[in-house]
Amino acid sequence: MIHKNDDAYKSIGQVAKILNLVNKKRGTLNTYTIRFWEKEFKQIKPKILNGNRRYYNNDTIEVLKKVKYLLKDQGMTINGAKKVLNSEKSLKLDELPNNSINTNYNIKNKLKNISKLIKQLKKLK
Repeated sequence: MIHKNDDAYKSIGQVAKILNLVNKKRGTLNTYTIRFWEKEFKQIKPKILNGNRRYYNNDTIEVLKKVKYLLKDQGMTINGAKKVLNSEKSLKLDELPNNSINTNYNIKNKLKNISKLIKQLKKLK
């Protein structure tokens, strides 16, 4: 069995697996999401080789992880995510929740959910 070096370039399908971009209904990989993000974020620069095949290095995969976190987990818009990625501070993935623009938004959502749960509990009595 051949083991690839961790620094080896990865195909778009491998990156989609790493990012867990899976269509829940069909179970297929959403590689089109990565291609869309390439158009929107100048930081995503895959190597494009013969036959227009895309290959991603670890730095590009880290940028993709940040983009996914900002868009999917934090619920930011593309413009908001661009502002965070273009800011002078280079944020690490672990620091993003603390520096997120949406921190107040997330707190409001959590409070709304708690309020809904309390109302549902009162109806059960």
